[in-house]
Amino acid sequence: MAAPLAQRLRPKTLDEMVGQEHLLGPGGLLRRVAASGTLPNMIFYGPPGVGKTTAARIIAAGANKKMVRLNGTTASTGDIKALIGELDGFSGMNGILLYLDEIQYLNKKQQQTLLEFMEDGSITLIASTTENPYFTIYSAVLSRSTVFEFKAVSAGEIRRALERAWKVLTEERSVELEEGVLEQIAGSCGGDVRKAVSALETVWLAAAGSAGNGRVTLDDASQVAQRSAMRYDREGDEHYDLLSALQKSIRGSDENAAVYYLARLLEAGDLLSPCRRLLVIAAEDIGLAYPMAMPIVKACVDAALQIGLPEARIPLAEAAVFLATQPKSNSAYLAIAAASQDIQAGRCGPFPRQLQNKHFDGADAKERGQHYLYPHDYPGHWVAQQYLPDELKDRVYYQYGENKLEQAAKAYWDKIKGRK
Repeated sequence: MAAPLAQRLRPKTLDEMVGQEHLLGPGGLLRRVAASGTLPNMIFYGPPGVGKTTAARIIAAGANKKMVRLNGTTASTGDIKALIGELDGFSGMNGILLYLDEIQYLNKKQQQTLLEFMEDGSITLIASTTENPYFTIYSAVLSRSTVFEFKAVSAGEIRRALERAWKVLTEERSVELEEGVLEQIAGSCGGDVRKAVSALETVWLAAAGSAGNGRVTLDDASQVAQRSAMRYDREGDEHYDLLSALQKSIRGSDENAAVYYLARLLEAGDLLSPCRRLLVIAAEDIGLAYPMAMPIVKACVDAALQIGLPEARIPLAEAAVFLATQPKSNSAYLAIAAASQDIQAGRCGPFPRQLQNKHFDGADAKERGQHYLYPHDYPGHWVAQQYLPDELKDRVYYQYGENKLEQAAKAYWDKIKGRK
């Protein structure tokens, strides 16, 4: 059975790889490390199809050590113990280089098993992961490793890989290629070289097969690349990056970017996450500059959840544009954050007596009566009295924002409280 084209074309040297110039280009740090003759423990982190596994295999193959390959999706504790057992044998006398793909799938105990041997150098680890290593890899393993981040490959670099792939394919059977097909696929694969090569192989098979017309068209390329540029994993980094981009775009009052990131979430079929995030944005970023933002967004979210996709995108788009174009204030967010910081620091003094729920003072009480002043009995429904505990009585958590509504409230209370 023939291997997929992407596997057959896997580069054998760092020079054959495309992308990752910041790591593998002339003078790149990872290239210099690979050429040094001594390898540290390394973790390669980045999205799928950008060369992590390929780079790891090439670098590992150049090391003067026995190489063992494991995959976190299939490796068991027994596999790791067997690896450790080889350290006492002839093949492990120079140490073992462990190439571990998808390390995030190993549990904590399995990762901990490697620590002692990583520490003394008997095992050199080169691991790869598509998930943020600072969230998914045991901290002690991270502290003994250097993390290299791989990035999505540019369309121009992917086109180079596609040209090489097309040359190999047409050696098997000549097929006509409509102008622009390679550019279409290269620009529609989300920076994933493997996905691009697989897409090209698919359209070639369709054209070269017995029912094919011997020609790959732009329409073929558009169909095979449909939605492929969109990376999304509801449990991974891309999910949180999209939500972060949505919130930061709204916070930055860019309604066009807000609609774009919302559309990416909805195109992936995720309705609940943007609903939640839009409600958070209404409170955190618009806040007291326009308090009615919350009920308005809540109405849009309720409508979206009731009608479902695809129509749900309409009220959610209204909410995103509405929030992006409103005045902004994070004054309430800052206030609660400052108060929480005091509480977490242990500043939780006793309640002022006038705020306590006192109905009876014992016979031995040194002070009798609650002494609470009822604000509604005073002009402007306000009277000066202490509300915070003694050690925090002068603390100011809330600062009025500079927007119209909060400044109007400030002017009102300055007048009532006699401030200048």
